[in-house]
Amino acid sequence: MASSPLPPRTKHLALIGNFLPRQCGIATYTTDTYLALQDRFPDIKVDVYAMDDRAEGYDYPPEVTGSIAQEDRLAYLTTARAIEASGAQAVWVQHEYGIFGGTAGEHLLALLDRLTVPVIVTLHTILEDPNDDQRRVMNGLLKRAARVVVMADIGRDILMRVYGADPRMIMMIPHGVPDRPLVDPDTLKSRFGWEGRKVLLTFGLLAPNKGIESVISAMPEVVAANPDALYVVLGATHPNLVAQQGEAYRDRLKALAAEKGVADHVRFIDGFLEHDELLDYLQATDLYVTPYTNPAQITSGTLSYAIGVGKAVVSTPYIHATEILADGHGVIVDFGDVEGFAREISRLLRDDAARTELMRRAYARGRTMIWPRLAEAGLVAIDAIVAAAPRRIRSTKPLTPLKPSIAAVERMSDATGMFQHAILSVPDFRHGYCIDDNVRALMLMTAIDDLDEDVRDKWMTTYAAFVQYAWNPDKKRFRNFMNFDRTWCEDAGSEDSNGRTIWALGVTAKRATLPKHRDWAARLFDETAGIAFELTSPRSQAFAMLGAAAMLSAHPGHERSRVILERFSADLADLLQETRRPEWEWFEIVLAYDNARLPEAMIRAGVALERQELIATGLRTLDWIVGQQTSPEGRFRAVGTDSFGRPYEGPLPFDQQPLEAQATIDACAAAFKATGDPRWVEEANRAYRWYLGQNDLDLPLATAQDGGCFDGLMPGGLNRNQGAESILALQLASCAISALGKAAGTVAGTGRAVA
Repeated sequence: MASSPLPPRTKHLALIGNFLPRQCGIATYTTDTYLALQDRFPDIKVDVYAMDDRAEGYDYPPEVTGSIAQEDRLAYLTTARAIEASGAQAVWVQHEYGIFGGTAGEHLLALLDRLTVPVIVTLHTILEDPNDDQRRVMNGLLKRAARVVVMADIGRDILMRVYGADPRMIMMIPHGVPDRPLVDPDTLKSRFGWEGRKVLLTFGLLAPNKGIESVISAMPEVVAANPDALYVVLGATHPNLVAQQGEAYRDRLKALAAEKGVADHVRFIDGFLEHDELLDYLQATDLYVTPYTNPAQITSGTLSYAIGVGKAVVSTPYIHATEILADGHGVIVDFGDVEGFAREISRLLRDDAARTELMRRAYARGRTMIWPRLAEAGLVAIDAIVAAAPRRIRSTKPLTPLKPSIAAVERMSDATGMFQHAILSVPDFRHGYCIDDNVRALMLMTAIDDLDEDVRDKWMTTYAAFVQYAWNPDKKRFRNFMNFDRTWCEDAGSEDSNGRTIWALGVTAKRATLPKHRDWAARLFDETAGIAFELTSPRSQAFAMLGAAAMLSAHPGHERSRVILERFSADLADLLQETRRPEWEWFEIVLAYDNARLPEAMIRAGVALERQELIATGLRTLDWIVGQQTSPEGRFRAVGTDSFGRPYEGPLPFDQQPLEAQATIDACAAAFKATGDPRWVEEANRAYRWYLGQNDLDLPLATAQDGGCFDGLMPGGLNRNQGAESILALQLASCAISALGKAAGTVAGTGRAVA
């Protein structure tokens, strides 16, 4: 066996596909690929992630690192996280429609989206006339893959012509075949009771698209010319077909053989055979037949195996057959041509010399396709993409906090209020306004020291007017979403939006620079804060607690605020007691958004109520969530939205939102105020540096020149839209970090804490 010219660069690889003992061609292919890699490159670590199509899974061998439930999108995201954490340098995917979940298998894209390592994809099917979903998924694969592997030259043509693929990313590697000697079939026939018979064989999972009816229909003429002919149909019925109609298809084929008078010359062997046993059957046959009915079939593992062990082949002209049998390496018969099959099979069974010559030529071609050659070609490609993968150079320069700015806030605002969303940096009027963003903007106006008072007055009044108009006295709730034409989308907003509004009113009552705004906020707080007692979600309660703590600070003895703090701190403490585990010091069994607001609320409640046990609970849970939000490199890693709703599971890294960093900064500021511990100043600064580029992708989210902030950190880069929530998160974080620096005596700045 030839040696590779250089040892591979790649030392650790992840392999995704079906895997034995699952009964299908992709499982056999992936297993053979794994074994070939391990045999040819024993020093490479190969992790296998196998697809599961049934709830009970499969009894996988130890080689399988993990499995992916086909229809569970979360399982794909968890696998992406496992691959990233494993140290794998590249991922090799075996792609076939039907083995991945979601519409047209789109769940696979969610997995690939969350990988930072390069990807190579072997395409087992390439559709020339895809539907819209199939085209979308294939385009997604082509976008995400560094290389795609086709097994026939026509696959390259289809990818370029139908999907517009870059030819430089496409490589052709033939389907792998076993490395077995060329043998005389007669020496093996006794093992199967085939002595004295001329045997033709079709194997693979039984299904109507295999065209077996054509060969059975040709058997009367074949038997007339060759009385000793035997047609063996080897393989279990396809599991999906069994699930739908049992063995009705196999029974119809048997009935056809009886009808044609050749039942004694057609033998069905029902079973999914082990690899070596299957090859033994194949080597014991004289002629291999693939009468498939699908002209577009680009890959046939069974045909490749037949060529690999040196079989004379008669086949229909599907794409793979026309390529692999070209130049006299086999015989082609048209689709459904019963007479053609009868003629060519009869001729080859009679003519030993012609059949032997075809066997010799097929075997010679098969030597170029043996599994070690596939492993070598695959590793050459993987080494190339690993070598070409960009290496991030992490900045070591100190990062200075940004001066708070309302430039981007003004860009996103009009006389009604602040718009929700943007397309890049341009406001998107289609989504109108929401109270969530307008109360955040209201709090920002109270937080910036260095702001022209006329400008502050203008925008505070604008955002306050939006809040005032949002109050629905009939429903005793604040509305949330407003259309661009100033019509409301609902009569009552969510618990979160109502909790945030109470929070903002308390902060404004405490921190607004003008008495008229403080008085307005205090009055509306008193009018509306009773809704807090109907809030049931931990976050909405925490938001109300933050408003109550601010209100109690501004108006000592404010009884309703005190009751809110006492009741909800007790509720959060009860939740913590119910859900905590030795490794899970948290109020809920899942992670979600704005996580750090929960410990912040406990800390601020403890300070306001002068209850040390509440402060201790807040500090303990803040310490835990800070640990969850720390990458292996020690950087802040916002809990990604993919993490939401996973009971007692650690966070997934993407998609990371600016809101999480801001919440952490505010919570750490509360912890520092309560304890004076400088550790919390550093934790706050670490979270703030996330905006400036000290994050998983070394990409700044803040656009310092205009006060903007991108909407999120995605696996492949930035979400470059700049919505209100993101802009306000950055600006409020800048105010908080500046104020914290002043309080700690370490950083000069121009902001005051929102507290």
